[in-house]
Amino acid sequence: MRNTSRLFTLILLLACAACKNSAGSAEIVAAPDSTSTRALDLTPSPLAQTSPTFRVTIESGPAGTPANEILVQPSIAPANAPKATLSPQAWIVLPVLPVVAPRLKEIYQRGLQLGNNPRAFSKIGDCGSTPAWFLGDFDRSSKYYSLGEYQYLEDVILEFQGSFARTSLAAKSGFNASSVFAPLWADRKQCQANEPPLACEFRVHRPIFAFITLGTNDVWHRDTFEPQMRRIIEYSIENGVVPILSTKADNDEGDGSINAIIASLANEYEIPLWNYWLAVQPIPNHGLQEDGAHITWGANRFDDPQAMKQGWPVRNLTALQVLNIVWRAATDQPGL
Repeated sequence: MRNTSRLFTLILLLACAACKNSAGSAEIVAAPDSTSTRALDLTPSPLAQTSPTFRVTIESGPAGTPANEILVQPSIAPANAPKATLSPQAWIVLPVLPVVAPRLKEIYQRGLQLGNNPRAFSKIGDCGSTPAWFLGDFDRSSKYYSLGEYQYLEDVILEFQGSFARTSLAAKSGFNASSVFAPLWADRKQCQANEPPLACEFRVHRPIFAFITLGTNDVWHRDTFEPQMRRIIEYSIENGVVPILSTKADNDEGDGSINAIIASLANEYEIPLWNYWLAVQPIPNHGLQEDGAHITWGANRFDDPQAMKQGWPVRNLTALQVLNIVWRAATDQPGL
């Protein structure tokens, strides 16, 4: 069984081998076609709360964060709460699961008005956002995963069937934040002439939520990462797609600055932040392979302590929890 797991890991590594050096160097930046921007009505509204459990212990972070145990549970920001300003290192201790702001529901309602599919989500990212790695098993039969104590996630799995194993038109090996705006990288069979991958994905799939998992390939383009992420966020919101930002497990830039940008943007735009970096701090090598960039593979067996020492099942579990939270909050479903 161990040899089989190693073989599968090798196969996935080969499939993802060019992840950090191919389209990540794309410099072509073309603005996606969009409708004229109009202001959203951001009148606060009460949202529902969920209470999944996931405990993380960290010893230290990039800035020498002291030992701390955090009960990772989502919360709903009070309707009239002032928006906090994040310090450069605040992201290190932000919860794994998002604190949901009232703006989420406003974006969601806009998406419904535009005809987006309330049972669809998209993945925007590099090779780590392709189904072989990220969430694909949950469109297969339950023999490919085990929820263990997280049985409540079966509802969100059923709700979004068809999106888990779908190959996104805006997720490819080597993608960085600029690549999703480059028509050069669009699928010529499904995308229109001069249509960027992000615009193509939203037009074809019509998602209501989108996981934005970028940053690893932006270490060579750090000066463009923040403005391009702003474009992704604003384009998503304008098209009624709730962007879910994720921190990354690696620290290739050396100072955690890319994760700091991701967290700051989530705070500024009042959109969900999934602090995946924190989720993998307790596991061996922080969920990273020897190259310090690719995530360690394990089966999606959430009741298997050995599997849960690997980066990928932790990523897939927390991603399902995040999707469950934003879905329930957007639709006013009661807490668990």
